[in-house]
Amino acid sequence: MENTINGIHHITAIAGNAKKNYDFYTRVLGLHLVKKTVNFDDPDTYHLYYGDKQGTPGTILTFFPWGEIAAGRRGARQATEIGYSVPEGSFDFWLKRFEANNVIYNKVSEKFGEPYLTVLDPDGLKLELTASKTADNRLPWETDEVKAINATKGFHNITITTNKMQPTADILTGVFGYRLLEQHVNRYRFITDTVENAAIVDLVEVAGEVAGHVAGGSVHHVAFRVKNEEVLMQYRDKIAALGLHITDKIDRNYFYSLYFREPGGVLFELATDNPGFAVDEPADQLGTHLMLPPQYEQYRAKLESSLPKLV
Repeated sequence: MENTINGIHHITAIAGNAKKNYDFYTRVLGLHLVKKTVNFDDPDTYHLYYGDKQGTPGTILTFFPWGEIAAGRRGARQATEIGYSVPEGSFDFWLKRFEANNVIYNKVSEKFGEPYLTVLDPDGLKLELTASKTADNRLPWETDEVKAINATKGFHNITITTNKMQPTADILTGVFGYRLLEQHVNRYRFITDTVENAAIVDLVEVAGEVAGHVAGGSVHHVAFRVKNEEVLMQYRDKIAALGLHITDKIDRNYFYSLYFREPGGVLFELATDNPGFAVDEPADQLGTHLMLPPQYEQYRAKLESSLPKLV
């Protein structure tokens, strides 16, 4: 896990109403609010991070809840589905839970020999709960209503819809070190062997698909995991050498990042493990305070009064 891409670090999406987002992910889905902060570029908006107890890379789904934002549209040049790993035998629990909470879902289906359940969050973001055919020994976050026997364990995969899969596949295999695991019709499954979980990227090739529109209920970007800043900058050199525009290193408080748009049109991020979410908040209190980047600390009183109440 040294000079490698170690699967998915986090996935960031766009939401509308912050409280509906918080209620769905913490209460219905049973995730842990790991960090409550603000958008670095728009401090009047939250940046909410959900994951496991420690905020382990590979479990973190983050949101920018932009209030009355218009709904997005799934399509090509987009990450279109987020796959979570759930225990085998948990589908009855989830079906009953979604039914009781008026959540939109589809019946259990199967791909690549794995059963999965599709569900939409309050903004229409498409999630898939998958019972992986390989062991997932990650310890899940538990709540009073969602116990470990059924709880999500973190990411299983991310799905990208594209008009032409090969340019994106070339980044995954030639730069990130993934390999093609299997193919079914127009779905290509790529995997990295550097980690056991959050290791899968599915590319779905639909030549005539109209480009999607990123807005409410859409994935904004997919972040891939690297060990530290030294490795991060090694990948910057590799990507820049391909002629792709990539940002300078950005300090996101909880990790360091680079951003670039892969040839298929999806915004990719590379993010480090360090320093982690306990850098500004005790590990046993993650998500319990509004944590502000230093440049916004002077506006704390205003932000605390203007940001929507979550509980």
